[in-house]
Amino acid sequence: MGILYWGGYLQFAQAMLFAIEEINKSTDLLPGISLGYKIYDDCGSVARSIGVTLALVNGSEIVFAPSKTTCTRPAYVQAIIGATSSSTTIAVATVIGPFFVPVISHFATCACLSDKTKYPSFLRTIPSDYYQSRALAHLVKHFGWTWVGAIRTNNDYGNNGMATFTETAQQLGICLEYSVSFFRTDPYAKIQRILDIIKASTSKVIVAFLARADLNVLLHEFSYHNLSGYQWVGSESWIFDSQTAALDIHHILDGAIGLSIPKAHVTGLREFILDEKPLNSSNNELFTEFWETLFSCKFKESSADIQRECTGHEDMTGVQNSFIDMSLMPIFNNIYKGVYAVAHAFHNILSCNNTCNKNLQLDPFMVLQHIRKIYFTTKEGDEVYFNENGDPAAKYDIINWQQKENGVVEFVTVGLYDTSLAAEKQLNLQSKSLIWVPVSVCSEKCPPGTRKVLQKGRPVCCYDCIRCAEGEINNITDSITCVKCLPEFWSNERRDACIKKEAVFLSYEEIMGALLTAASLFGACMTIGVIQIFFKYRKTPIVRANNSELSFLLLFSLILCFLCSLTFIGQPSDWSCMLRHVAFGITFVLCISCLLGKTMVVLMAFRATRPGSNVQKWFGQTQQRLCVTAFTLMQVIICITWLTTSPPFPFKNFKEIKDKITLECALGSAVGFWAVLGYIGLLAILCFIFAFLARKLPDNFNEAKFITFSMLIFCAVWITFIPAYVSSPGKFSVAVEIFAILASSFGLLICIFIPKCYIILMKPEKNTKKRIMGKKVPQSL
Repeated sequence: MGILYWGGYLQFAQAMLFAIEEINKSTDLLPGISLGYKIYDDCGSVARSIGVTLALVNGSEIVFAPSKTTCTRPAYVQAIIGATSSSTTIAVATVIGPFFVPVISHFATCACLSDKTKYPSFLRTIPSDYYQSRALAHLVKHFGWTWVGAIRTNNDYGNNGMATFTETAQQLGICLEYSVSFFRTDPYAKIQRILDIIKASTSKVIVAFLARADLNVLLHEFSYHNLSGYQWVGSESWIFDSQTAALDIHHILDGAIGLSIPKAHVTGLREFILDEKPLNSSNNELFTEFWETLFSCKFKESSADIQRECTGHEDMTGVQNSFIDMSLMPIFNNIYKGVYAVAHAFHNILSCNNTCNKNLQLDPFMVLQHIRKIYFTTKEGDEVYFNENGDPAAKYDIINWQQKENGVVEFVTVGLYDTSLAAEKQLNLQSKSLIWVPVSVCSEKCPPGTRKVLQKGRPVCCYDCIRCAEGEINNITDSITCVKCLPEFWSNERRDACIKKEAVFLSYEEIMGALLTAASLFGACMTIGVIQIFFKYRKTPIVRANNSELSFLLLFSLILCFLCSLTFIGQPSDWSCMLRHVAFGITFVLCISCLLGKTMVVLMAFRATRPGSNVQKWFGQTQQRLCVTAFTLMQVIICITWLTTSPPFPFKNFKEIKDKITLECALGSAVGFWAVLGYIGLLAILCFIFAFLARKLPDNFNEAKFITFSMLIFCAVWITFIPAYVSSPGKFSVAVEIFAILASSFGLLICIFIPKCYIILMKPEKNTKKRIMGKKVPQSL
């Protein structure tokens, strides 16, 4: 049975030899059958790999170094373990794929190799970079690093891995400030360009999807330019590599964090590697040159410069060399599992129980089919199987570089990423033991009360924080929108919560409401005082003239006009809204009806003095009462119609004042409201016309002039009221209406009754029938 190893690390070859020897000694696995092997060093060269592969499939054998033993039969390879790098593995898998020879890699992680249409015979014991790239993106997101730079190896491994990382990062809201590629053979100008880009950047996190050899080249230049102060996030190729840590003498990579293959232990492997002696090894030609370099000796002295000869039994204790570094044990374990996977496939094909069917001819396709189906547990308890893409389950340790007191870097496991768990549980971190640069963002997080607005021409991670508009809030960090408060609520000062709006209305407690109340009560008291004066002097000519009954009714209606303004003050309710407009409409019609009756009495009184006139009998007291009643009843009918069809009602006005609720009375039917006002206006105009017609009556009888003047004031007040009422916001419109009521009421009271009170109280000598009738009184000598 033949296994071919393809790689460049001597320790990796030793791991394969250990597994083969362990299998060959086993009585349970492939009893009676020994596995053979061939080892090739690809030297990291794709061209060399393709050449060896073509020679292999053509049935010829390429020998790079002379062997001390001769082969008795042609090489017959059933499986290939390797190669180490993704690019080399892609070349091998592409060439060997049509022949269905299984290729099992321990370190080729490129996600592209999971494509079975291109690489039908490829399998691996290390997870695909598809999972690693996504895990790195989630790791970056976990720490809140939304503004990062990226460096990748310019080959299949780096380019494919970074492509998946970039795609996942964009989905998670992470932006790449820059993404540059590098290969170890690039000219120095390329390295200088990368240095310039990093120095000019504002991000403090660098995601390095680099092969170890490429990072080591860059690390030398980074150290020379003292490129420190960055948080490095690394892929599994270098994050747990002790050689890279040893090269970092200027601590450029201190605090690096990344993903590594989970720690593993293969019992006996370390001792096997350290106890290997070139003289007793079955493949001692592989180790001779290494041994001579390690101990500065020669097995056969060929130069005078060599002072001692190698014995092959030198003690490795105390020797510091990468060969005895066991930090790559997880990779050794992957090789170990790959060899055992092939062995288990052979075991199943040959139907091995106590013995195996050695006469059965093996075929690579048959071997491949059985390898895909294998499921076994290693002696260390690791489960080995492959999914439909030939990949194992993806599980990673999260490694953090932490420097000890002696300056040596320790790879501390600070978490685990396991794709077999639920999405929210896949990333598990112990943040307390971490060391990292804490912040790397293009823009600071937008606090509650603000929203993000993207900066023109820049990535989505670069934004400005704009305060939420009035009436809108945002109570979460980094939100792109603000939420509008409900109509009854308003945003607080910080714009992070909605608070209930203050309800405003014209109340008795505020200054304006108190002043209007006082003016209303003062007007009512003043009117009552006039009533008392008129009642006391009711038998005097000036009171009895022009129908004292209408005068008292007019004074009573004025009291109601003053008091009806109080219904406009206070919180609106269903009853108050209906009462205020009805009371206002009816009381003012009653008032103007009385004035209209008085002007008509004045006109009729003087027309009645003409010979043959019988006007008096058509406009007596009964007719005056009927006139006042009819005019008032008409307004009552208008008001009842308004109240029964669409009455006024309490209304919460959210638009008048943005941050407050204005409690007011909606008109219900605007037609009803303007019909009430229009009817009052019509009577006022009629009253004014009659008073105007009576302006040429005798001077001493000045009732008509007073009514005319009072109607001018009344009309002026209510004409100016209309635009003032319409343009006044909220409670001020109510105040305007109250002011119009009071102003017109005071105008009527003062213009009509105060002059009479003045004569009654201050000029009693003028309060005679002769003076009232306009007759001259002879002056005493």
